[in-house]
Amino acid sequence: MAVLKVKFSKIRRGKLAQVLWILNWISVVTGLIIFSLGLYLKIEIKKRSELMLSGNIQSVPNMLIAVGSIACIINFFGGKICYDCSDANKFSRWKLFMLPYIICTFFFTFCVFAGAIMCYTMRNELESALYRGLKDALKYYKDTDIPGRCFLKSTIDLLQIQFQCCGNNGFRDWFEIQWISVRYLDMGSKDTIDRFKSNVDGRYLLDGVPFSCCNPSSPRPCIQYQITNNSAHYNYDYLSEELNIWLRGCREALLEYYEHLMQSIGLTVLLVWLFELSVLTGVRYLQTAMENVLILGDPESESDGWLLQNSCMETAKHNFQIIKKLGKINQISTLSGKTDPNVDIPTADYGPDNVPPSSIPDS
Repeated sequence: MAVLKVKFSKIRRGKLAQVLWILNWISVVTGLIIFSLGLYLKIEIKKRSELMLSGNIQSVPNMLIAVGSIACIINFFGGKICYDCSDANKFSRWKLFMLPYIICTFFFTFCVFAGAIMCYTMRNELESALYRGLKDALKYYKDTDIPGRCFLKSTIDLLQIQFQCCGNNGFRDWFEIQWISVRYLDMGSKDTIDRFKSNVDGRYLLDGVPFSCCNPSSPRPCIQYQITNNSAHYNYDYLSEELNIWLRGCREALLEYYEHLMQSIGLTVLLVWLFELSVLTGVRYLQTAMENVLILGDPESESDGWLLQNSCMETAKHNFQIIKKLGKINQISTLSGKTDPNVDIPTADYGPDNVPPSSIPDS
């Protein structure tokens, strides 16, 4: 029994073909939208690639770019098919291509759905890449004279100002690294030498943060040095007082930004997937309805259209049997060079004695 069978008159078939032609052209536009979203996400990730360790985070934008490009090609081709399928004579030219086209479109819509799901599932990979990338970037903050690292100071300062964040997990991350270059330290000062010697690794550590961590909205002048020293500042208690530096870590801020971006893109791609699925359903109805018109031989007659000719279980069993037979036919022994004796190989019907014409002697 056919699944979701619908009866179509000639007028309804023509209207369905026209609607699908329009929808396919709209799908070309949606393909361009997916392509643009993937390109935008790729640029946004590339923009801060120095703050991330390379991994699989580029797989999502690459997937969206590929899916968007394929969508434009498939739907452009589908629009041409649907335009011709309004006429039974023109449909006969596309009859052999319709089923492969529908199967390819089905797998394509699955790729669109996979792209939408990937947008919601890359949080862990992105968080790991940001954590390790920011950790290394903060460590090289002071290396303004070293080629390849000289830009990191300005990058991190602009990041902390733009996203109102400080450090990797928080402002205390700056306490654990030497973020001031040696060229700006007075190596003849006893305080500087004592600070170097007080650390096992021989680093110049202090309880301070760069200026970009300061909150300009705070009424008090920014306290960026000796943050944990209450006696160094008048009327100050860092444990009870609200600090005038950003408390949120940059990893959390960037993760929140990219997560919001990917959720928006994922929702858009999911809506496109539902739209593509509806177009695919309409094309399947048009294909089956037009094929039945050719069987009836009367272009003016009504015809049935359906999604599946048989039930889901029957269709699955039928396809499984086809795959099983193909597997048996292709089963060849690599050792003996003989075919499977349990498989009947069809022979050509040359004549009553089944003798090929080349073996009959000339009279």
